[in-house]
Amino acid sequence: MTPIQSKMARVALGWGTRDLAQKANVSPDTIARLERGERLRAGTMETIRAAFEAAGIEFIPENGGGAGVRFRKPSESN
Repeated sequence: MTPIQSKMARVALGWGTRDLAQKANVSPDTIARLERGERLRAGTMETIRAAFEAAGIEFIPENGGGAGVRFRKPSESN
């Protein structure tokens, strides 16, 4: 997850930095540091990513078209 992917995911979900911080159980300053491009601990990054994924976000790796985010496709059982 890149800083821009974090911002894009928040916008897609309609979350501010405080919303994400609450969902990921981290401080709003931690979210601001991530989105400024500062290095965070791997465990903190995983916690933030897990909060996004629990909300339905899927991260798209850079594969020639640039990294991005999208909503996960609903499963057939839903």
